[in-house]
Amino acid sequence: MKLGRVIGRVVCATKLPCFDGLKLLLVQPLDEGLAEAGPALVAWDTARAGEGDIVFFESGKEAAQANPNGWYNPGDAAILGVVDAVNAAPPGPKGGRAEAGVVP
Repeated sequence: MKLGRVIGRVVCATKLPCFDGLKLLLVQPLDEGLAEAGPALVAWDTARAGEGDIVFFESGKEAAQANPNGWYNPGDAAILGVVDAVNAAPPGPKGGRAEAGVVP
């Protein structure tokens, strides 16, 4: 799963039946420090996210399986949840992640 921030909505006059009833949102991918990490993408929303929310999303075939209208669809990104907080571990002594229970 990946982190992202909802930065807008996508409105379509016509869409495939497999996307009927699903809200399409514009998501800016984020890294663990909540900095932008790549270009924005469109994802359908299964978690009732809104603009400005930090979300976790999946892409690829896993995203297609989250579609409540059926897994066989051309979708490539799905919002699976709204994030309450992100607590990243501090960097370890060599710039990597600190191991659990080890104080640098």
